[in-house]
This record gives sequence, C-alpha cells and structure tokens, in this order.
Amino acid sequence: MTDGAFTYDGGIVAPGETQNIRYSVSETYLGDAIKVPVTIINGERPGPTVFLSAAAHGDELNGIEVVREVAHDWDHSELRGTLVCMPVLNVPGFIAQERYLPIYDRDLNRSFPGDPGSTSAKRIANRVFRNFIEPCDLGLDFHTSTRGRTNMLHVRADMGNPDVARVANAFASNVIIASEGPEGSLRTEASAAGIPTITIEMGEAHRFQRDLIDQALAGTLSVLAEFGLREEQMVAWPGWRTVIEDAGEKTWLRADTGGLVEMHHDRGALVEEGDRVCTITNPFKEDHDVVTAPFTGLLVGILENPLVYPGNPLCHLVKLDDRIRTALERQQARLSRS
Repeated sequence: MTDGAFTYDGGIVAPGETQNIRYSVSETYLGDAIKVPVTIINGERPGPTVFLSAAAHGDELNGIEVVREVAHDWDHSELRGTLVCMPVLNVPGFIAQERYLPIYDRDLNRSFPGDPGSTSAKRIANRVFRNFIEPCDLGLDFHTSTRGRTNMLHVRADMGNPDVARVANAFASNVIIASEGPEGSLRTEASAAGIPTITIEMGEAHRFQRDLIDQALAGTLSVLAEFGLREEQMVAWPGWRTVIEDAGEKTWLRADTGGLVEMHHDRGALVEEGDRVCTITNPFKEDHDVVTAPFTGLLVGILENPLVYPGNPLCHLVKLDDRIRTALERQQARLSRS
C-alpha cells in the first residue's frame, strides 16, 4: 500500500474508490486473454488489507457467492482498510465446471506462490499471488468438498502460527482442523509469506447452499470486526468449538467392500462410539457391511454419491470430548425450541 492506495501491475485503487477488474493471467489456445475477476474496495480510512478468494477449484461454487455478496451487497461506507475480492480464481476450470485447470489437468491450489517461468498453473498462480495476495495482511480462502461428498462448515488452519490462529478463531466456526496445509496451497504459501490465511470448507461442489453461505458471511463479518475493518460489528462466538490438532482426533472411515451406500446420518451429526454410520450392500442386498463409529464424534464430511469401491472414503469423523459434546447438545436443544 502506497499513501493509502492499493496498487497492482497495471492499476491503482485510491482510498474511497472501488474497482471491478478483469485481470489477465494467461491465454487460450487462440491467444485470447484468460481474465480473473477482481473487485477491490479501498476504504476512505486506513486499515488492514484482506483478500477473499474462491473457486481455486473450478467446481466449488459456494465461496463464489460469499465473495460476491461481500463485494457487492455489503455497505462499505465505513470500511477501514481494503478488501480484495476474487470470486473465481480458476477461470478455465470454472468455465469447464471442472475441479482442476483443464490445461494439463493441474491443481491451481497446489501451484502457489507460482513461478513466471514454469507451468501454466504456476504462471497463473504467480500473477494472482504477486498482484493480489502479497499486498494483503490476511486472507480467507473458500472451498467446498470435492464432487460426491459434502462438508459441514469448518476452518482449516495452521494453529501453531499465532497470527493464523487469530484469523481462525475470529471466523467463529464450531470446528477448526489444525494443520500446516499442503505445499503449494494458497493458505500455506500465503501464511509462509507473512499473510496469515485460513481455508473455509463448506458444502459440496456444483451447488449454492444458502445456509452455508450465510454462515460463511457471518464468519467473514466476524473476522473483519476482529481486525478493525468493521468497527461497528462485534466478533462472534459460535457457542462451542473444538480444535482438532492430533491425528488420533480425526479419521476418514473408508469402505472395505464395493457396493451401494446408505448413510444413516447427515453432515454435522453427532454419533456415538459404536453407532452405525452407514451400510454398504451389493445390488441384490444379499451382503451387508455395517460401518460403525470408532469413537464419539462429529461427522464433518459425508458421502453424497452412494457408490463406492473398496478404499473409497465414506465420511470424515472428528472426536468430541464430553465438555464439547455437552455444549453441542445444549445448542441443538436451544435451536429446536426456537
């Protein structure tokens, strides 16, 4: 930031100004520009610079609506600082409705911070990272589960980094899964560059899911309040929270047989140790493989596509201790009465 202005290669956004940009990051086979949409809202008063990004995987749509609504539906007249809103990072994947870049099937979210002399994916990542990530002070990167599965809203963050933990706690989700994150992912590389960033997982691919979008908007507002961009708002508390830090506190339950799956619980459900989570049967319903919970916990993610091979993931289970379980049950009881 220079004299309160946000600058990028090819432009400048002055304090009090909003710009909608289509920023060129690559070219098609025909030589036409591939352009990433970016909205930059620079408040009249100084404050942190925050990026919001979505659709690094082109079929992950929920975050797109979160970023669009923050950029275009919220009143930013009292904004302190700058918002860099990127609703669709992976434009080729978004157009093709595919997870990865159609160019050599590469994962844009394993290509950061990028390299201007390397693969197509790393060149795109470099253009985005250098112009719109590096100038920021913190970031929120929105994702969904891959196709055929769905997630309850939760945060993934490197909780060993105090600056990242501050962002994660401010987002006010019930579940935080602590990890440094994969090499080349936006949250990992941005955090390594001194821009504390978290991933928000929510729902399934190819969908707008209004309840999850609203939860993510509330979490975003809480982060902006925590860092002083929205002084009129309060930092939120979700009522209860579990931070999953050890490998023994979470597990993917996987199919041991191929077949058709009947899930017995929805995402976000509490299951007791020994409860039936799902049942796998063959086409004749002659054989049954009952999958049970190895410990009491929360189903953070579950299968949507009911067809599995042996080894396919069925659900993502995280452990809850008695204190968290009691808080969850009290919250659910209050919601059922309201």
